Amino acid sequence: MPEQLWFTAILNHLFAGPVTAFLRTVLHIEPKHPAYPITNAFAMELLVFGFLLALFLLVRSRLSVDSPGGLQHAFESVEGFVHDQAHEIIGHHSSPYIPFFAIVFLFILTCNMIGLIPGFESPTGVPYVPLGCAICSFLYYHTQGFKHAGVGYLKHFLGPIPALAPLMLPIELISHTARLLSLTVRLWANIFAGDLITLVFFSMIPIGIPIIFLGLHIVVAVLQAYVFMLLSIIYVSGAVAEEH
Repeated sequence: MPEQLWFTAILNHLFAGPVTAFLRTVLHIEPKHPAYPITNAFAMELLVFGFLLALFLLVRSRLSVDSPGGLQHAFESVEGFVHDQAHEIIGHHSSPYIPFFAIVFLFILTCNMIGLIPGFESPTGVPYVPLGCAICSFLYYHTQGFKHAGVGYLKHFLGPIPALAPLMLPIELISHTARLLSLTVRLWANIFAGDLITLVFFSMIPIGIPIIFLGLHIVVAVLQAYVFMLLSIIYVSGAVAEEH
């Protein structure tokens, strides 16, 4: 039996049967533990999704121009911060992309921070969660590139000089594929290392010293969410850039 968090145990108790059947019949995957197919990382992702959805609905229900509350001010600050970052890199036409950048930042930040709560763990400390976020970013900026330039977006992969196109094409393909690895490893390695170091010091010196590492972990959690968002902005900027 795999080690389960209390929330994971509840989900497996309620949904293990349907999830196992879905994996076998639809995806043709045989779970390693059929009685416990839901992993801690997936359970934490689901919890973060539910938390953010409830938070967004709460903010939406309390929107006010005349008397905005503290929660609305907080979200407006986040939106303003993301907008400033995107506008600085992409330019005046960055507004349509703000929702994606904002949700990427908030989702990854919440995933990074939830591990600080006893009884939970950071899903971004497991490789396939950062990989999933990286794939979303990868697909998003390519989609926006085609939406912006149509088939002409493929010229981005051929370089500025037609004669060098056969050389530039494989280089560009490798470069874009490497972005997946870069986004995944950077986020996963930092969160995994932060969780591991904090756990080690909690087991060795349970009073005082671990608070320092908890503070460092918070800094790393915020920084990595920001870096992931910033790189996504840069990739979108390159995909929708106008050639001059």
